[in-house]
Amino acid sequence: MAEITVVAVVIGLLLLSLLLYVIILYNELVLLNVNLGKAWANIDVLLKQRHDEVPNLIAVVTGYKDFEKNTITEVTQARTNALSASTIGEKAQSQSQLSGALGRLMAVAENYPQLKAQENFLLLQKRLSDLESDIADRRSYYNDSVATYNTRISQFPDLWLAGIMSLKPHDLFQAAEEEKHVVTVGFHS
Repeated sequence: MAEITVVAVVIGLLLLSLLLYVIILYNELVLLNVNLGKAWANIDVLLKQRHDEVPNLIAVVTGYKDFEKNTITEVTQARTNALSASTIGEKAQSQSQLSGALGRLMAVAENYPQLKAQENFLLLQKRLSDLESDIADRRSYYNDSVATYNTRISQFPDLWLAGIMSLKPHDLFQAAEEEKHVVTVGFHS
């Protein structure tokens, strides 16, 4: 009789240990998933700030009648596309296009000494440059979070629980092909 009680206690402790282990795994996966959402939300805040600054930059640049209209149109269209993107993938792609368009705008502006010397332009250029650096840092953090999350939901035994929880891998925030090339500036007469 004592042997049955000892065996029952051991089995009970093993089941309790297994239950606690599953609870810990579950909570860790939930935390990773929440952190992933938070990482994206941090990027989204900075993207909103950048979107708010773009019209100011365009207003300053548009005042220069010789400034290339195509470049301004490209930035405006890229901003519109970025604001209408809904999924993380669409947002990542549209943000890459906006970054490229802003890079070309700044490169073209380098050839306009009066514009470069204007205080409002310099302030906006610095603000956008700072935002781009912050966005790059947050993208890096987001990608680290995605890598950790994707690794965990793919490893044994987490993959079983991740399957039960319907957790799916997320895509990394990658630079678009156009962001990987050197900005070239051309002047049209």
